[in-house]
Amino acid sequence: MAATLPAAGPAAAAADPQRLTVDLGASEGPVMLGANGSLYGLSDDGVPSDAVMEPLKITSISQKPEGGAQHPNGDALTVSKSFFRSGGGEINVMMQDIYAKWPYEDLGIDDYLPKVDKIVKEISADRNSERFVYIPFNEPDQIWYKLDVQDQVQYEKNRDRFFKDWKTVYQRIRAIDPDARIAGPNEAAYHTRLLKDFLAFTKRENVVPQVMTWHELGSGSLRDFQAHYDDYRRLEREAGIAPLKINIDEYANRRDLSVPGQLVQWVSMFERNKVFANMAYWDAAGNLSGHVVRSNIPNGGWWLFRWYAGLTGNTVKVTPPQPNTVDTLQGLASLDTSRRQAQVLLGGADGDSDVVVKNVPRSVFGRTVTATVAEAAWSGYEGQHAAPRVLARTKVKVADDGSATVPLRGLHKMSAYRIVLTPGGSGSPAAASVPWSASYEAENAAITDGKVYTQGTVSNANGYAASGTKDVGSLNQPGSKVAFTVNVPKDGTYDLAVLYGNQSGGPATQKLTVDGADPVTVTYPSTENWTYRAKNDVRVQLKAGEHQLVLSKGDAEVTLDRIDLTSDTGAASASYEATLADISGKPSYDYSSSSGVGTGALVLRSGDKAVFNVYAPRDGYYTVTPRTSAAVGLALHGERVTAAPGRPLRLYLVAGNNRVAMTSGHAAVRSLDVSGDGSTSGTLSYEGASATLAGGAKLVDSPHASAGSYIGWLGNSPSSTAEFTVTAPRSGRYVMVVHYAHNDRRDNGHAYNTDIMSRTADIRVGDAAPRKVTFKNTWSWDDYWTVGVPVDLAKGANKVTFGNAAAWAPNIDRIELGRVVG
Repeated sequence: MAATLPAAGPAAAAADPQRLTVDLGASEGPVMLGANGSLYGLSDDGVPSDAVMEPLKITSISQKPEGGAQHPNGDALTVSKSFFRSGGGEINVMMQDIYAKWPYEDLGIDDYLPKVDKIVKEISADRNSERFVYIPFNEPDQIWYKLDVQDQVQYEKNRDRFFKDWKTVYQRIRAIDPDARIAGPNEAAYHTRLLKDFLAFTKRENVVPQVMTWHELGSGSLRDFQAHYDDYRRLEREAGIAPLKINIDEYANRRDLSVPGQLVQWVSMFERNKVFANMAYWDAAGNLSGHVVRSNIPNGGWWLFRWYAGLTGNTVKVTPPQPNTVDTLQGLASLDTSRRQAQVLLGGADGDSDVVVKNVPRSVFGRTVTATVAEAAWSGYEGQHAAPRVLARTKVKVADDGSATVPLRGLHKMSAYRIVLTPGGSGSPAAASVPWSASYEAENAAITDGKVYTQGTVSNANGYAASGTKDVGSLNQPGSKVAFTVNVPKDGTYDLAVLYGNQSGGPATQKLTVDGADPVTVTYPSTENWTYRAKNDVRVQLKAGEHQLVLSKGDAEVTLDRIDLTSDTGAASASYEATLADISGKPSYDYSSSSGVGTGALVLRSGDKAVFNVYAPRDGYYTVTPRTSAAVGLALHGERVTAAPGRPLRLYLVAGNNRVAMTSGHAAVRSLDVSGDGSTSGTLSYEGASATLAGGAKLVDSPHASAGSYIGWLGNSPSSTAEFTVTAPRSGRYVMVVHYAHNDRRDNGHAYNTDIMSRTADIRVGDAAPRKVTFKNTWSWDDYWTVGVPVDLAKGANKVTFGNAAAWAPNIDRIELGRVVG
């Protein structure tokens, strides 16, 4: 069940709610957004997409040097194009990732120095060279130097070797790039002994790093980091060194990644201390450490980071029930007096909580505030998550002592929650519509020929996250099945979401049986592995009362974690609040009325812009309605259209996140409302069999392709091409959706990294210059994903040609095209 904000009256909680206190009068300084970084978060130019990176306002990432042998992709200069294009901050270059082996081959400093020279020369020649940070050594406490040995004599011997090499490499970098920023020592864990000696040595030798780095990868880091930070700042003071910028350039365990309720604990800790931090690289590159599905689709963790990126003004003091304690309710908050907004992000515990906001400034908010509460749930590492559902919109009176209390009931440990406070104004906000929902754990169901496994826990922090820390696997026998007993409140259609894993090597199936009726087939796309959780959505018709839902083995094998049943309320819809949109220019905020979405209106004038992050469950047409006082301009996929107030438009959205920009000469904007399920009515569709193939490209039969075949052996030669003839009913901007598959990999010998590779295709429309488009690995040769490519078509016949002269292009199933304005 969803968390709720109850109406006025006594709380229904059986036990006293936990109290999380926010003090708007205790500023901690400007919001820094330091904790949203990622190690190998990008794999290629375009993976992940610009549309999922831009909203996160990522301050730093860590990648390997160009041509580094450690991984098959993720080269710093290559990914810098999309990172900087999407508003990214700076790139840490993991210089030792030039080596192939893990741990790195220890061939001596004389082998390393020519590699250092090459790396620095390439980066210093880049036009954005000032935005790169050199990290010469990675985890020297464990690799090459063994600085974590207990024996003091051996430690000093190892330390002195490291310090000598640090000085040599530092000076080598500066000799080539005098303005270089250098980071270190970059320990795998915090070591007071080493850092005390390191600071003394680097100060004496004039080789102090510009950025201090270490890793927080222990299951106790949520408890211990504050003490590490405080100790390090003490060491700095004692050494007479001015406070350095800190980047915790690897943080979090597998069980934390993708889980909003876990991540909010880490983010609050780092933001409170104003340090930068990059999430670890435990699995595959190119998904922002487990927060982007495919290339463009948000999961629950992505939405937490989107909320984080939406904090503005100053952070303020938050007092949780149990500070510096693993797996407890934690939070962070901000106050922006110019926007007249306060925001609280919290999560990490089940049960009930009262969020007490103190020192609410009456000059900013007045006597009442509107509290808007939303939930970002865990959807798995590869499970799509729609725009977070608003659970409650209510007016709260500010007490005489300047406090306002927002009661939350039924919190989920794996979810994160956002509270937005805005001035109350007149009128009443629209009541939140929260459909009935219930969850059922697979391990609590009736299991036949399967096994319950325990996954990520505090004691097994690098196990994968699972709902309730358990799942059901080994469902590989003919009779394997899991029977769920469910109970629904009324007759109707229900959305059944299945959290699953599929490492079988291709699409897998199960048979879904409801109350013994004829089974229907449920098809599960591949996932990275059995425990890298994804989400599959199907619909079922149920009458009020108890039912048995059985998922039994079909083709191949699937692991099951949990099912969620939610009352189907019709076509998906969401209202995106204008006052919470990304802005440029100097729009103003009008809270005179709290009607509608409750958060007032954003007033746009000439030169102002608001950008909305609009989620689409699939490629297709949606109804987009601006709630505005006057006409506005909308920009999407390079197309611009004028929208009248309250008048719906039919716009083509791609699966996942879409950046919709709004401008106006003068308009008050409450929201951008989006509804629909992705209609393909009016789109153009062309199967691979309709293309003209040349130079070795050929049609390959496949039962998994939409029409039984796909275009394979495409590219790897200038002559190998596939040419579609597309007949456009009228000229204009279209989105071409390419259905593709490929499973290129290169195993670099890492037990915990899946070294998938991307493919590219050069796409030419008519006589225009070709455009290189990147296609991420789809986990198998038989799973088809989509990438949307904006193209301009002339009325009538258009030639669209795919090729790749230098390497293989992906296999192409079909293409679809929809005019942006339908």
